[in-house]
This record gives sequence, C-alpha cells and structure tokens, in this order.
Amino acid sequence: MAAARKLVELAASIEAVQDGRIHIEKINALFLFTLGGKGSEFGAGLRFAIERGWIELHESGTYVRLLTPGEDLLAQEPAGTGRF
Repeated sequence: MAAARKLVELAASIEAVQDGRIHIEKINALFLFTLGGKGSEFGAGLRFAIERGWIELHESGTYVRLLTPGEDLLAQEPAGTGRF
C-alpha cells in the first residue's frame, strides 16, 4: 500500500500531457532510480492503486491518469518523505 501511495504522489508531481495523461516511464524512473524502489514494488503498487481507483492505466500501458480518489488521498494525508 505504501508503494501505491508513493505512485499517486509521483503521478501528481508530474505535469500531465493531453487529457491528463502521464507517461508511465516518468513515474517508473522516479520510483526505481530516485527512490530506490524495486520493480516488484512498482508493479504491486500500480495494481493496488488501480484497484482502489486512484490511478487509471491506459489500455496501451504507456500512460496513467490520476483519478479523483487519488487526488482526494493526497489532500487527506501529508506527503511522505524519502523511501516509502
């Protein structure tokens, strides 16, 4: 669950392109290389965030979109620092 929350935070920090789409590789790079996360954590976090309705994954797998419940999650909880 911590990885999913971090993915939502990362998605919110990235400027979206058309239609609110965020390139998934931008989130992936920040998660893996900046935060030191693992690929398995990224995958599990992404699945969890999708199941909760926080993030929507485009059918192509190249974009995500932050959904209203994800934005609400960020408004409710203080942003984490460092590793999740």
